[in-house]
Amino acid sequence: MSELVITQQRDTTFEIVLNRPEKRNAINAEMFRQFDEAVTRANRTPGLRAVLIRGAGESFSAGIDVSTLLGLAESHGPHWQQRMRSITDEFQGVLNRLERLELPTIALLHGHCLGLALELALACDLRLAAEGTALGLPETLLGIIPDVGGTTRLTRLVGPARAKELIFTGRRIDAAQAERWGIVNGVVAREGLVAAGDALAAEIAAAAPLAVGMAKRVIDGLADIDRGLMLEGWAQSQLFGTQDFMEGAQAFMMRRRAEFKGN
Repeated sequence: MSELVITQQRDTTFEIVLNRPEKRNAINAEMFRQFDEAVTRANRTPGLRAVLIRGAGESFSAGIDVSTLLGLAESHGPHWQQRMRSITDEFQGVLNRLERLELPTIALLHGHCLGLALELALACDLRLAAEGTALGLPETLLGIIPDVGGTTRLTRLVGPARAKELIFTGRRIDAAQAERWGIVNGVVAREGLVAAGDALAAEIAAAAPLAVGMAKRVIDGLADIDRGLMLEGWAQSQLFGTQDFMEGAQAFMMRRRAEFKGN
């Protein structure tokens, strides 16, 4: 089985690399499973001070592999649409475990960071982006919503108005605009992205690790993430049964404009 996610420890930094570059690191079910295993490995590795997450090749990740959505019937049975709440819980659980690491997590974004990939980045504590990176949550263009924490975590990060603008339109923004909105912490040249991540991890490592971990818990505890995730799951369970979703998915696969009817 190919390694769709690669891990390595460098001193006190644990690196997780999305490794499907020929598909712009589009996230399929197996990659997501391997990513979850990598997060568990980081959690169990002693002596770490930070986790860096990046993508191999030309992009961080183009988001979920749409064939994974269309293959839900095969993986979860013919009545998968009636099980969307539990399916969403499974996807959310992976990024919840990432967010709840006591270690600081830093996402290094370049190329594309769309949909599920941006939801993954939003579950990290900090984000650095290379110049020109395209970010977005295009789910409404498929007839669904960002349901793996994207709606909840983006709102926590930038406030309701900006979150609504990005999610309602499904538009892409570049790294410079993402920095102005507070989605990313900094923008650097592509060739300096890993070095910038290492420098930030080293700066964090100079602080007391127990204090950093407690600060993370306190800050994250200020928002009612669990309620937001529950609402995401409820909404998505309704939307996956609509004709608009089937139209959106088919239009995406056929590379045409979707014609939504509101049913």
